[in-house]
Amino acid sequence: MGDILDTGPFFHGTKADLRTGDFLTSGFRSNYRPDVVMNHVYFTALRDGAGLAAELAAGDGEPRVYLVEPTGEFENDPNVTDKKFPGNPTRSYRSRDPLRIVAEVGDWTRLTPEALRTWRDRLAAIRADERGEILN
Repeated sequence: MGDILDTGPFFHGTKADLRTGDFLTSGFRSNYRPDVVMNHVYFTALRDGAGLAAELAAGDGEPRVYLVEPTGEFENDPNVTDKKFPGNPTRSYRSRDPLRIVAEVGDWTRLTPEALRTWRDRLAAIRADERGEILN
């Protein structure tokens, strides 16, 4: 796998209702730019970072955070690493290979309704801005 970027544990936030042993794969629409089909599956080593992603995920399901295990190589997420933050303080990663669901995690911090509204407003601004590209 080359250089070890992070040893985890790793988390993924979504509104999908998944079971232990299921796999998360690429090929789905971005939560941030629905016109983009993603070539990677994204994850983080920060439980609450996955919680934020779960709260912002598309769909009507309940936000969920899963403990995940990469099944192959992964890299720093270029959408936040160095492009927006020096280094990788969000400990965000992506992989072309599936992530295996290990367990559902219940102890993550939920956003307040006001914070959720602020994040959704930010995403709407990104969607409206043609320069708000996603490195896919």
